[in-house]
Amino acid sequence: MVGSSPMQAVLVAPGVKDKKVLAFRRDALKEKDAVAALMRTIAAGGVRSAFYVFDLARVVDLYRGWRRALPGVRACYAVKCNPEPALLGALAALGAGFECASRREIEAVLALGVQPGSIVYANPCKPEAHLEYAAEVGVNLTTYDSEEEVVKVKRCHPGCELILRVKGPDGGEARVDLGTKYGAHADEVLPLLRAAQREGLNVAGVSFHVGSGASNTDVYRGAIEAARGVFDAAAGLGMPPMRVLDIGGGFMAGPAFDEAAAVINAALERYFGELPCVEVIGEPGRYFAETAFTMAARVIGKRTRGEVREYWIDDGLYGTLSCIPMDHYVPHPRPLAVPRAGEKTYTSTVFGPTCDSLDTVVTGYQLPEMSVGDWLVFDDMGAYTTASGSNFNGFSTSDIKTYLAYSS
Repeated sequence: MVGSSPMQAVLVAPGVKDKKVLAFRRDALKEKDAVAALMRTIAAGGVRSAFYVFDLARVVDLYRGWRRALPGVRACYAVKCNPEPALLGALAALGAGFECASRREIEAVLALGVQPGSIVYANPCKPEAHLEYAAEVGVNLTTYDSEEEVVKVKRCHPGCELILRVKGPDGGEARVDLGTKYGAHADEVLPLLRAAQREGLNVAGVSFHVGSGASNTDVYRGAIEAARGVFDAAAGLGMPPMRVLDIGGGFMAGPAFDEAAAVINAALERYFGELPCVEVIGEPGRYFAETAFTMAARVIGKRTRGEVREYWIDDGLYGTLSCIPMDHYVPHPRPLAVPRAGEKTYTSTVFGPTCDSLDTVVTGYQLPEMSVGDWLVFDDMGAYTTASGSNFNGFSTSDIKTYLAYSS
């Protein structure tokens, strides 16, 4: 893979090319074991605080997987999931577009040389100043789901085209349900189309989001069917033909993604097959970010109470492990040290570094005996981690360094 053109493009991409990139080999090792071996090398080099390893080759693999499973859907990465510049640069080099929700996210993408036309401003409710900035830089496609937003866009960015965000069907059994906050209901579609028509704004298409990590993939079929109904409703009002269908995000890498892709492809053929001019885009976030990042946290404190071991680490629920309460992440930490056969384990609690007792990572968890200075590894830590952490109690998420690497 290292010699392939996608990987070479990533290595010279903005956000990557000026940084040191570590190479490591998977060989016969499982991918997670190979990453752990690299992390042991990094830790042995004198690192004394929590750090990340970001495997660029994993992103290349995932992008290929997306193109293979959804060949007719352009990936527009959801920047909010993880705004790491190297990840944004890698995806831009591979050909992805971007879904941004704020001025700062738009700025981060444009700084990497991405063209404004590859950005969808997919926030249905935007601050006026952010809309005015989008107008200045030429980001001319945004979502809406209220008549008030139409008036705002007309006032702040009259050259912008709209995408009507509709509420996805219930029953997706999503990890994070977004339908309670965004999305027009069925009886609101016609009034919202007429509002745009009245203000002289073009509605370029329809978007939906079935929720993050939806386990019932059939929900995509219902959402795509409903979107086609909106296309037909706009045509019935004499509006210009819509040209964009945004199927949202929430995809998870692995078998669940392949299942969702099969449903999506069948639904697109059934409901949009005779509309070849429609551009279909998606907003994957965790699909690209989650499994590409691994975090190591250092044990900074310990207490023994009988057979129970209590440990403090230098990252926690107010830091990048904010994904536990915010994103329903289930931590399965393991020692970075090579496991020893027959090693005894103890019922353990792992705390984060702050003074808040809510800052508890795991309880009743089996770990071997550990000492201050040892490391715990957390896999699949790329989604809603660094992006949602804070500086509470003076422990700054931004202090956690990310090491770039690529595996072969």
